[in-house]
Amino acid sequence: MQATLLSILGLALLGTLHAQDSIPVQTDFQQDKLTGKWYSIGLASNSNWFKEKKHLMKMCTTIISSTEEGNLEVSSTYPKGDQCVTRNSLYTKTEQPGRFSYTSPRWGSKHNIHVVDTNYEEYALVATQISKSTGSSTMVLLYSRTKELSPERLEMFTQFSREQGLTDDEILILPQTDKCMADAA
Repeated sequence: MQATLLSILGLALLGTLHAQDSIPVQTDFQQDKLTGKWYSIGLASNSNWFKEKKHLMKMCTTIISSTEEGNLEVSSTYPKGDQCVTRNSLYTKTEQPGRFSYTSPRWGSKHNIHVVDTNYEEYALVATQISKSTGSSTMVLLYSRTKELSPERLEMFTQFSREQGLTDDEILILPQTDKCMADAA
């Protein structure tokens, strides 16, 4: 009985590690080129909070800057009701360029962040594996330097999200808004 349980736990851990390894990271990642202002164009997730809040979500701005230690400060400003809310996160670099970790002080969730693909001047595709005591989830973000992206880039985001196991109802192209856009400058 105990051997069977250990085998199941071992396979589950191996599956989790394999899932993290199966998410690609930008070849020859250049962190300094990722910094600056981005717009969140697309968001896909199989988490419960996303399913509950999806109908309220709008485009937001994200400012990415590097710290002296080589980590990333990520500051996102988004509309929430009548207000503009800013959420700041510190993504800690890992041994692999383009991969970061983050632990949410609010929820205790651990985030394994991969910069999957970017040309730095137009778009960035970022995938995150989120683990917390209640389970794990996947999130994919599509960032753009402008408020619009080509249909080809949107399709790339949708296709990659599907490859991560997300369904079409878990994939959202965020509605444009002017609300809170100036606050994040």
